[in-house]
Amino acid sequence: MVTDSGVKQIGVVEDHSAVILGLKAMLADHPNVEVAATAPTVAELLNQQAPLDFVLLDLRLADGSSPTANVERLRAAGLEALVFTGAENPYLVRLAAKAGVLGVIRKSAPTEQVVDAIAAAADGALVATTEWAAAIDGDPDLGEVGLSPRQQDVLTLYASGEKAERVARMTGLTPNTVNDYLERIRIKYADAGRPARTKTDLYKRAVEDGWLPVPEHPVR
Repeated sequence: MVTDSGVKQIGVVEDHSAVILGLKAMLADHPNVEVAATAPTVAELLNQQAPLDFVLLDLRLADGSSPTANVERLRAAGLEALVFTGAENPYLVRLAAKAGVLGVIRKSAPTEQVVDAIAAAADGALVATTEWAAAIDGDPDLGEVGLSPRQQDVLTLYASGEKAERVARMTGLTPNTVNDYLERIRIKYADAGRPARTKTDLYKRAVEDGWLPVPEHPVR
């Protein structure tokens, strides 16, 4: 929502206070945009129920949330996102790009470039950068597997290290049903040309599709 003064209100999802202070300083003299709310996670930002026009979103947050889930949650709340990150991981950028962000701007970019990107995003414009374009061009175009919400739950829990019996208890399913889900998930990945025969393979597929956070070091 735009205020009566015409100043666009932006939310910032960032877990480093120094970055937030720097952003506020960059925008202090801008006549049309200002930081209205900040939080270390998307959930905490939305819980503030502040009237916002759009959100600056870091890709790698301390809560381990994926860019895909964060962008989808913001969009469900009627908010578009501009990624503002220092992360060098192109896969994280691809996840955000595929989820439909307005663009990606690096924290290391010159102040004028950062401010211009924020102002453009506040008006709903796409912010094209070299980093964003390179990450999209490098997308392996992973085949969609079409997992149901329940299958996603089972995959996330199992691939993160839980045993099938514990997944059953956590989801209210029987162990046989969990194993049946896992077999169906493997078949879907195989049909998409992305085999997942082992638990490690399932972990890799879950990371690729944004169901689990990307580790500090790429899975090999």
